[in-house]
Amino acid sequence: MNVDDIVAEKIAAARARAEAAKRRRAALAAARQRGLAIRHAAKLRNQASARTTDGSAPADSEGDTTTEESQ
Repeated sequence: MNVDDIVAEKIAAARARAEAAKRRRAALAAARQRGLAIRHAAKLRNQASARTTDGSAPADSEGDTTTEESQ
């Protein structure tokens, strides 16, 4: 084995590690997006449930003002 073969092996190993890291990051990003979508859907369900169960006004009513709007 000469030096060129050793260098070529190291380069191939580095490329393989980089590709594996890229796939791992992509999988984590996809899982994160799915988790965020699930959390968002749950939040919307909880908000809708809270509005219907406690008898509060719908979101488009005039009574929905924040403290900044009323000052």
